[in-house]
Amino acid sequence: MSRSDRSSLLLAGLLAAAGTTHFTTPRRFDHIVPRSLPGSPRAWTYASGAAELALAAGVALPQTRRVAALATAAFFVGVFPANVKMAVDRRRRPAPQQAAAWGRLPLQLPLVLWARGVAKSAERAA
Repeated sequence: MSRSDRSSLLLAGLLAAAGTTHFTTPRRFDHIVPRSLPGSPRAWTYASGAAELALAAGVALPQTRRVAALATAAFFVGVFPANVKMAVDRRRRPAPQQAAAWGRLPLQLPLVLWARGVAKSAERAA
């Protein structure tokens, strides 16, 4: 298995794991849904979990990998406001929880770059 295939499958696994947790422990995600979004937070939790599962399937399949990886990069940008909200909301929590919440923010950039790299590898392989 090539390095780019391993990277793609690892990204797909990350997305699948994250998407699954939106359904198994939705309360963890409900509170970080920005209040400015219409509808219930639970609906957004389930929608984002379903999106992650669909993206995982798309990234895992070579035929859809490029488009799904680009969509994944856009998804990571799109959920950034929820991660900011989580960090701001945890201002008064114990230091380890604050550090974890704030630490997630700079990780979004490598995730976006990873997804874009998977898309570029898929384009070269096509």
